Amino acid sequence: MNGVDAVWVLGRCTISPAVLSTARLRVYGKENVPKTGGAVLALNHFHWIDPAAFGVACPRTIRYMAKSEAHHVPGLGELIRAFGTFSVRRGETDRDAVRHMRKVVKDGHLLGIFAEGTRQRSGVPGEVQPGAAMAALQEGVPVIPGAIYGSHEWKPGNFAPVSIVWGPEMRFDHLPRNGKGYREASEAIQAELLRLWKWLATVHEDGRPRTATLPSRP
Repeated sequence: MNGVDAVWVLGRCTISPAVLSTARLRVYGKENVPKTGGAVLALNHFHWIDPAAFGVACPRTIRYMAKSEAHHVPGLGELIRAFGTFSVRRGETDRDAVRHMRKVVKDGHLLGIFAEGTRQRSGVPGEVQPGAAMAALQEGVPVIPGAIYGSHEWKPGNFAPVSIVWGPEMRFDHLPRNGKGYREASEAIQAELLRLWKWLATVHEDGRPRTATLPSRP
């Protein structure tokens, strides 16, 4: 076990109970997360609680990519780096971040990317940026889409219920490793995240049964 994994073990003993209780977290499709091997987790994003919620919902360690500004916040930067998070400069080409993304999945780890690039204030999944697709295509690994619902309404005090669903893996081996391939894969990821998010909305309307079956991808 390396240092990052050890920190995650500690986090599961301390942070996980807090998230499970305050967000009343419910997770669907955990079996879709591969038990071994590199993969890109393409996630939608509404709230600062989302990274912790996805971390609790995932059975494996996630190496997140986060905006460089977060790494400069005193205390927060040290904390997220301890959990294996690395930085990316938004709005410009960051070759170091791209190399790190590829190395994470090449080394057999899970790379966590909030695929829209920033939080969606509207409470609806937004446009997916090419980062997740680029890492997956370049290294020939699957994308595991993960959608979250309810966190757009969550805040300390109201403890609105939050749910996460992991969708079946997406593979893009048939696409070219260039801008055209990245765009096509990103559009497919965007459509899948929206499908998963809409499914979670219906699950919430039905009272969030513990067992609910995600319809097959069209």
